[in-house]
Parts: sequence; structure tokens; C-alpha cells
Amino acid sequence: MRRMYFLLPSTQCARAIVDELLLQRVEWRHMHVIANEKVSIVGLPQASLAQRSDLLPSLARGTVAGCATGMLMALIALVFPPEDLTIAGGAVVTITLSGAGFGAWTASMIGVGVPNTRLKRFEKGIHRGELLMMIDVPKDRVEEIEQMIKTHHAEAHIAGTDPTIPAFP
Repeated sequence: MRRMYFLLPSTQCARAIVDELLLQRVEWRHMHVIANEKVSIVGLPQASLAQRSDLLPSLARGTVAGCATGMLMALIALVFPPEDLTIAGGAVVTITLSGAGFGAWTASMIGVGVPNTRLKRFEKGIHRGELLMMIDVPKDRVEEIEQMIKTHHAEAHIAGTDPTIPAFP
């Protein structure tokens, strides 16, 4: 699957493209629209929280950082144990996993409020009131879909294609 990006000038254009894509057998769940808060996208396939925000990359970074910090703290506790307390392998694993969980939780709370860094290049257009449409299609249909949109909607700006659907939208 490839992710195609289009900047569209209006919701009417987006609705027309969605209708045409549905006729071309592109599923609703493979279309995602993002717009600024002043533009109503009711009736259009809205992008999920994971697609709009930096949630998943933040979650991954937080898990790794928390795991490393937890492991460091566990090893420090193992080398310098508190008085009258024996630190064993189970405690090291528990502290490490606790650190990973805490890191994942805190980073995901931050990531939800941060716009998706993969969509940074579209921020100006979205801020101007344009709609960003992301379409996930099999790689052998990319040219067909692109040609259809170019032919029927000259006002749509084709903004590129990702080589694959990102693991972290």
C-alpha cells in the first residue's frame, strides 16, 4: 500500500473525490481528511488521532527511553542496594518494565498534543483552509488514482506519495 497526499481547496471538491474513489472501489477506511478547525469536514472520512498527532512515534520513543531509564535505575539498585533489601533479577525486570510503561504513558500524553511530524510540509496549506486528503491504495493503483483526480479535479494539488504506508502514521 502507498499513501497519496492531496491538498484540496474545498469540502465540495473533497466530497466529489471521495464519491469517485468509492466508485473506484477504494474503501472509506483508506481515505483520511485533515483540515483546520474552521473548516467543517462532516461527512468526510476524518483522520484518526494517530494520523493527526505524533502519538505513535512519541509512544515508541517514550517506551525506549523509559525502558533504558528503568534498566539504569534497576542496575543502580542492584549495585547499591538499600539496607536490609535484597535486589534480585525479578526486581530488575519489574523496575525496567515499570520504567518502560511510565515512559510510554508520559510520552503518549505529550504526543497527542503535537501535530504529526510527517505532515509538517502540509501545515501552511491546512492553515490557509485547504483540506489534506490522504489515500491509501495498492502500489499498482497509484497512477490510476492520480490520473483520475488530475483529470476530474484540476484544482486538486497532488502533494506526493509515500513509498509505503508509514508504520507510525
